[in-house]
Amino acid sequence: MFKERLTSLIAITLVGLVLTGCAGKKTPPPAPSEDNTSTQTTAPAEAAALADFGADGQPIDPRTGGPLNRTFYFDYDRSDVNPSDIAVLEIHAQLLNRNTGKSVVIEGHCDERGTREYNLALGERRANAIKSFLTAAGVAASQIESVSYGEERPENPGHDESAWSRNRRAIVTYR
Repeated sequence: MFKERLTSLIAITLVGLVLTGCAGKKTPPPAPSEDNTSTQTTAPAEAAALADFGADGQPIDPRTGGPLNRTFYFDYDRSDVNPSDIAVLEIHAQLLNRNTGKSVVIEGHCDERGTREYNLALGERRANAIKSFLTAAGVAASQIESVSYGEERPENPGHDESAWSRNRRAIVTYR
């Protein structure tokens, strides 16, 4: 079962990378007018970079125009990326590839079950799973830092499955 899940995850990742690389044909910028005046106030790359982030510096989801999801949840005692998160992670990769001056910290978190040492290691594996996905999508490793908080910073302080499922996560924070 693990092999099948891993194979599926790798296949989905590769398809996503191929689709990202085949995003479409770029049109050349318009030729300058003969009088050398330009009606454009910012370069296309600058305009795209400005549209990538809101006034608060957080990433914008180009599909909705709202904030881009930065929290990724994991199954119990697992550190593999959920296939449902791949599309959003690809957008993060595109944003970071377009904005090389931006960097992220990926925080790995766990629920309260397990020893402190085990949860720190599991949180690190979760953060590194997101980091590995982003670097495989072309993001420079120098743009990514990962840290584990283990069980120390719960999203939900409860002691049941509902709370635990919210605490098993990785958070991408832009700097």
